[in-house]
Amino acid sequence: MKSNISEDKSSSIWSLIFSKNTFICSILGFSSGLPLFILVSLIPFWLKKENIDLKTIGVFSLLMFPYSWKFVWAPFLDAYFFRTVGRRRTWMFGTQILLLLLIGGLASADPHENMMFVSIGCILISFFSASQDIVIDAFRREILSDQELGFGNSVHVNLYRLSALVPGSLALILQDYMSWSSVFMTMAAFMLPGLMLTIFVAEPKIYHEVNSLKEAIVEPFWEFFQRRKLKGMLFFLLFLVLYKVGDSMATALITPFYVDMGFTNKEIAVTAKIIGTTSTVIGALLGGIAMMKIGINRSLWYFGWVQLVTILGFALLAVCGHDILVLALAVAGEYLGVGLGTAAFTAFIARETNPAFTATQFALFTSIAAVPRVFCNGATGFLVEQMGWLYFFILCTCIALPGLLLVRVIAPIEKKV
Repeated sequence: MKSNISEDKSSSIWSLIFSKNTFICSILGFSSGLPLFILVSLIPFWLKKENIDLKTIGVFSLLMFPYSWKFVWAPFLDAYFFRTVGRRRTWMFGTQILLLLLIGGLASADPHENMMFVSIGCILISFFSASQDIVIDAFRREILSDQELGFGNSVHVNLYRLSALVPGSLALILQDYMSWSSVFMTMAAFMLPGLMLTIFVAEPKIYHEVNSLKEAIVEPFWEFFQRRKLKGMLFFLLFLVLYKVGDSMATALITPFYVDMGFTNKEIAVTAKIIGTTSTVIGALLGGIAMMKIGINRSLWYFGWVQLVTILGFALLAVCGHDILVLALAVAGEYLGVGLGTAAFTAFIARETNPAFTATQFALFTSIAAVPRVFCNGATGFLVEQMGWLYFFILCTCIALPGLLLVRVIAPIEKKV
């Protein structure tokens, strides 16, 4: 009997891995991550190579504030859409088309001659990327069953992070052989797989019909307040802000850090970016499997410690300087922790979202979680110039601790859920 149960579980896992929903989550995860990594990885590298000062590059992260405010217009995406196309597919198609055009538009930009054009282009990419995230998160929550939730979100995180290889590694290699204009046109073309999927995928079931914009705004927030109450809601929101703040700050200026340590384009592309992304993917995949065994709550706790401790690998690299082995070990450790932590964190947010109010609640939770990336990361350039890289990474490690301790309040590890 035990053997049959084991075989059933194994069969269930394999059927889950190769399911249609897993494929959809992977393609949309890639489409969701690509514009963000163009902003946080390729743009800083481009500006650094164009000899733009570090303070300006750091402030550039403030242009991504739409990620922290996307819950403001999420109800609009619920209330208005083309019914013949579908509520989710209307906005997925629209945002993906605009992102393709905007990323391609950077091909004609010169940061020395027209920094305003570059800034406006980046903030528009940020806005429509955040809007794409709203609808993709809602779409994913609506197509996944409770049994698929952990693994489906893990796959999404995997491909979301894997998309970093395109602007963070491929683009760096291509730039040695072609102009920046051609590089940005190539980056834009990588939006096509998500766009094609949107055309052919089926619209998910509507759990709750929205009759007005007022209803789309009020009901999601009221349901969340009733479920968590005031004290629980405040602790929950604080946890969302603090859980990822340490590793978010640590990686905010990671490409300029590699450049300052003396690593070449190819060393950054091959060693740092590929190993980092591979480690993140492995971490997210292991996290998804582990969540089936130990639950989301315990995963938040255990994986949180991993992502905290591994930040110190960059502190070691700051001491050692140009050392390929230390670079590889630091990157592998840090991004393994990032993958594990992000998989658990994303699954937790999805679980806390009511399927009747998916878009607005998911947008609210992820917007709040993005606050450190927008505002804290904006100060990283100033902190590095004042403290140096070593003490900056030690500070990031200390900052990660409060969010980890909040896990015991928000998601008690005694509950295997």
